[in-house]
Amino acid sequence: MDILQRFERYVQENKLFTKEDKILVAVSGGRDSMLLAWLLYQCHFSIELAHCNFQLRGEESEMDEQLVRHFAEENELPLHVIRFDTTDYAERNKVSIQIAARELRYEWFGKLSEERGCVAIAVAHHLNDSVETVLFNLSRGTGLLGLQGILPKREDSKIVRPLLFLKREEITDLVEHYRIPFRDDQSNFSNKYARNRIRLDIIPEFEKLNPDFVEVMADNICRFRDSLEVLQLYAERLRRELLIPRGAEAYLIEKQKIRSVTLNELYFVLEPFGFKKNILSDLLHSLGREPGKTFTSETHIIVTDREYIILSRQKEALAPVLLTSAQTFIRWGSFTFQCEVTKDKTIVKDKHIALLDFEKLTFPLTIRSWQEGDSFQPLGMKGTKKLSDFFIQKKSQRAG
Repeated sequence: MDILQRFERYVQENKLFTKEDKILVAVSGGRDSMLLAWLLYQCHFSIELAHCNFQLRGEESEMDEQLVRHFAEENELPLHVIRFDTTDYAERNKVSIQIAARELRYEWFGKLSEERGCVAIAVAHHLNDSVETVLFNLSRGTGLLGLQGILPKREDSKIVRPLLFLKREEITDLVEHYRIPFRDDQSNFSNKYARNRIRLDIIPEFEKLNPDFVEVMADNICRFRDSLEVLQLYAERLRRELLIPRGAEAYLIEKQKIRSVTLNELYFVLEPFGFKKNILSDLLHSLGREPGKTFTSETHIIVTDREYIILSRQKEALAPVLLTSAQTFIRWGSFTFQCEVTKDKTIVKDKHIALLDFEKLTFPLTIRSWQEGDSFQPLGMKGTKKLSDFFIQKKSQRAG
């Protein structure tokens, strides 16, 4: 099977785009992106080229741009070019040059694709890039999600990667065989950056152990993806069994049901809510103890109660405000309080009105969000009731 057939089959099998779609192609001038543009052109896809000049390499950057311009003109392809002051952007946003270039190009690709009616943005990552990504993630610590490598396509993005079936060596051979023009970025041959060190130093050492290391890793990545898919399906099924929806982004989970799952199962069930395994371990150990314990992630909070745990999104706490005896009107966030002193003791059944004994109040009063342990005395009840119990009985998400 020749390269054009292999290319088209990969695009079709991964449902990247069709011949009816318009595609924006990111072309740097390097051999990978030039091969990508050439393959798309040869297979008669509808494409427009996009080139970023980051103005980081002086005359080299200018020659890259000229190469892409010549290729576009020779093949009568629409071309869009933008120049960035990448160094200034990096300094203003306090990020590295690499991150600055990434943010600038992908933001522009997104806007340009919308303006030009492109359904996909094709970039030239290949199989070696995917393997390097896995090794890089492993060096920093990762789970199965980080072992997937680079995906051909994601549901939440226009970015597609049609060259992931090709190794770097194959790309080099194809570019030479079909005499496709390209320019090498010399920074790719420096081990100054972590990814370059993986490419230039680490992978060659693995290849000494096994010459087919990249292919072996590609097979491993496929198995990691398959394992993750099965695990996610199981976690989603368990999630539906355990989580009882209660209002906007709030859930109840029966303590008895949590006791029947392992820590690992609970971790994957609550993974979308950002809880770390050590936090969930503490949660499991607290189930038989006094209710009222709280456990937090960056986005969510868990509160233990008698029969349930309550899972909800953390709200930004409003700063408390003070109400003096002389005030008749006060705002707290989006809430407005109007106060008046009256001798009328008629109880009005309106949830927006509170009737308080003025003589028993100590000013200033503090208006704040509820806190664990807060209680009140419902009308007609001799004792007090915890707010957390009240919220559960009313099947309501706790107040902010």
